Formats: sequence, C-alpha cells, structure tokens
Amino acid sequence: MLRSLTRSVVVLLATVLAMPIYAQEGHPLKGSWIGVWESNKDAGDDIIMVLNWDGKAVSGIINPGTDNMKIGSATLDPNGWKVHIEADGKSKQGAALHYVIDGTIKDLELPARFITGTWQSQTGKGKFEVRRQ
Repeated sequence: MLRSLTRSVVVLLATVLAMPIYAQEGHPLKGSWIGVWESNKDAGDDIIMVLNWDGKAVSGIINPGTDNMKIGSATLDPNGWKVHIEADGKSKQGAALHYVIDGTIKDLELPARFITGTWQSQTGKGKFEVRRQ
C-alpha cells in the first residue's frame, strides 16, 4: 500500500513539474525570426530578426551582422495580436532610413508562429512575413 502511494506521489509530482516547462513558451515576440520583406531595395528581400523581452519591453536587432539595425521601439497589442516595430537603418547610399513594420501574429499557439503584414521606409514599402525559428 505504501509503495503504491509513493509511486502515485512520484508520478503526480513529475507531471506537475513538467507541465510548466511545456506550457511556458515565453513572450510571443521573443526569439529568432526569418522571412522576407519584399521589394526592399536597400536591405534586400530576406530578413532576420532577433527579438528579446526583458519583462517590460521588446528589444532586438534586424539583420544581425554588418548591416544590423537596432530596434528602436516595438509594441504588441494582444487585442488581435498586432505588432508594431520601428528601426533605423541606412540606404545603400548611406542615407538614414526609418523602417516601420506593422503586422499580426498568426498561429500564436504554435512554436513556429509567424508575423504577416507590411513594412515601409522613405524609399519603399512592401509585404512583410517572418516565421519564428
């Protein structure tokens, strides 16, 4: 009887401890995102974003490497899961550019969720879509 009770407690404890690990996916924007921002003649069509959540704000980098752009501001509206990201970069000629990305998170419940929407800067605009990796 005691052995059966001990086994039941161990199984219950293991289940309770494992559930938060599985359930906690983190902030919806946190992680690495890969995709396209079509018709971007200054940064190219491919985009990589690395986003972080510090408990208060979203920060990150667009296209890490030699042409990286630090995200100046990013907001997430849980009503409709609307995303707004702003970042400053440079054109191929070296002129300052201000990028604005507006989109919606789709498949929020999946680890490979994605954001779809639009991007714009002084030199263009187009379709935007990234998937979390």
